[in-house]
Amino acid sequence: MKKVQAKTSLFAAALVLVAASFSTMLQAGSVEDGIASRIQAVGSVCIEGEDCAKALTVAAAGPKAADEVYNTGCLACHASGAAGAPKFRVAADWTARLSQGLDTVYANAINGKGGMPAKGLCPSCSDDEIKAAVDYMIEGL
Repeated sequence: MKKVQAKTSLFAAALVLVAASFSTMLQAGSVEDGIASRIQAVGSVCIEGEDCAKALTVAAAGPKAADEVYNTGCLACHASGAAGAPKFRVAADWTARLSQGLDTVYANAINGKGGMPAKGLCPSCSDDEIKAAVDYMIEGL
């Protein structure tokens, strides 16, 4: 009977060791999983042509209105005449420029001249939007 008890005790001890080893392996896996979840990327990149991009659409916006272009960029200088800019709808400020022709005024507004950078403060504006903003600034002169 003592031999059976000894074998049973030995078997139980072996079982405890296996269970402890298994528990340690599970804990190690959960530690690794925890680390992996803490250092994973915050976001992902979706490139045009990939499946993830099929759901993404950007609504095509129409051209900006002339007053919108003026109010978001041009007015910074043209409202006050900063850096020698002709003031909004002040005929005396525009006379010399307009005498060179409207195409020259457009070209200067698009390409920049003197203290005015190309397209003023709206590098994302199209040439037509800049022309419309010029027309808006000289309207009624």
